[in-house]
Amino acid sequence: MTEPFGARLRRAMDERGPLCVGIDPHASLLAEWGLNDDVAGLERFSRTVVEALSDRVAVFKPQSAFFERFGSRGVAVLEKTVQEARAAGALVLMDAKRGDIGSTMAAYAEAFLRKDSPLFSDALTVSPYLGYGSLSPAIVLARESGAGLFVLALTSNPEGAEVQHAVRADGRNVGATMLAHLAAENTGEEPLGSFGAVVGATLGDLSSYDLDINGPLLAPGVGAQGATPADLPGVFGTAIRNVVPNVSRGVLRHGPDVSALRASAERFADEIRSALPTG
Repeated sequence: MTEPFGARLRRAMDERGPLCVGIDPHASLLAEWGLNDDVAGLERFSRTVVEALSDRVAVFKPQSAFFERFGSRGVAVLEKTVQEARAAGALVLMDAKRGDIGSTMAAYAEAFLRKDSPLFSDALTVSPYLGYGSLSPAIVLARESGAGLFVLALTSNPEGAEVQHAVRADGRNVGATMLAHLAAENTGEEPLGSFGAVVGATLGDLSSYDLDINGPLLAPGVGAQGATPADLPGVFGTAIRNVVPNVSRGVLRHGPDVSALRASAERFADEIRSALPTG
């Protein structure tokens, strides 16, 4: 039986630190690297990031859209990137933010969470804003495959507030409702549940929310978006040990020099370790 994602993630975080590095080959970053905005540039970029960092980060987070924009050849590069990263010992969180209903949601889940899929990833980002129950096919398949999900809960983009901060009839807002659903999914799981939330590191004091969901909290916004590792305890409070800080441009802009990529990732990792409570 496959070890659950939460257990594998906890071990990776304890051994390597919790840093998650994005693989975001957008056009401007390819240009900064001196690469063409084409499939060859995409492949060179992705391979360089994996080769430079796969032995020292807990998680890679490839952004599916930046591969999909090149059509089938770009998706083929994504498949190879996922397989090479996992073979090298890193966990892969596919950032695809899929969200739909019924058989369509099931098909999205099969694309990324079925073990024999070319795009099989250790975890997948999903959107619950067709109702949390719409995620059921992905939740079921993730459990069967030993994979995980990261559900959008309190995102760092300003537009998210109009949905996530909307107050329900019971007085609880939508973001808090998503966190409560995830806590229920993770009940009794040890050492960590496999169903996490996406919670922006730029959001400031979140003490009014119960972030102790017994699952991981993916924290985008560290680095180029303005949050620092030192900000994390103030945002996440007692849930800090389960936070997976994501850095993309803050590390990637140092490529294509492999030593510079490694040095940047190590700096962020050291700063994150220093921000975590001891004991």
